[in-house]
Formats: sequence, C-alpha cells, structure tokens
Amino acid sequence: MKKRVTGLGGFFFKTKNPDKIKEWYGKHLGLPVDAYGCTFWWKDKDGKDCSTQWSPFKEDTKYFQPSDKQFMMNFRVENLHELLADLKKEGVTIVGDVQEFDYGKFGWILDPEGNKIELWEPVDSAFS
Repeated sequence: MKKRVTGLGGFFFKTKNPDKIKEWYGKHLGLPVDAYGCTFWWKDKDGKDCSTQWSPFKEDTKYFQPSDKQFMMNFRVENLHELLADLKKEGVTIVGDVQEFDYGKFGWILDPEGNKIELWEPVDSAFS
C-alpha cells in the first residue's frame, strides 16, 4: 500500500487570545513560542529532519471552515495530489484547492464528523 500519512504535521486550535495562550504555554510548559505558536523538530526513521507545529488561532478564524470545530489537525503526507485523487475516488469530501508554498503543499478534507483535516506535503528544508 502507498504511504499516506507519515506523521503529525500540527495541531491547531481556536482561543480567545492566542498571544496570552502562547505566553502561558511558554512560561509554564517551556514551549519556545513565536508568532505562529511552537515548532517541534524531530527526525523520522530515516534520519530526515521533520517538524510538527502547535498553533493557537483567534476564535473567529475562518481557516477551519467549513468545520465549526474548535480544532484542526494537520497530517504530514507524501504525494499530496495523488492522495487527494485517491481519497476523492473513495468518497472523501475534499475542501478547496491545493495551495503550494516554498515550505510545502496543502490540501484539506473532512472526516465523517465534519472535522477539517489539513494534509501537508512538507518541504522541511525551507525552515532551516
């Protein structure tokens, strides 16, 4: 079977005050926060540098739509375009169009409970 998800790319959640939450997590849990939250660096089984992002969003963000949930997961994937085509054939709801940046490609799907899931084909070297 082809690889699909290769790791957790990030966990994003809504909050009334993202800056206050980042400050709290920095002070009390030691997260090295920045403007986006906190990036955790790790190595995959082949020794490749990888990252996982923890990010609080303002509670009125539109980024999680069409989901009305308080959180959104981001999964690291391989071959995003191919995976989305396979998921579409399997009847999975695809949300929007793929977006491409120097740090990777992004696509979105909905699970059966309406949770928006971000799929990320990363270019981790863009962060070094």
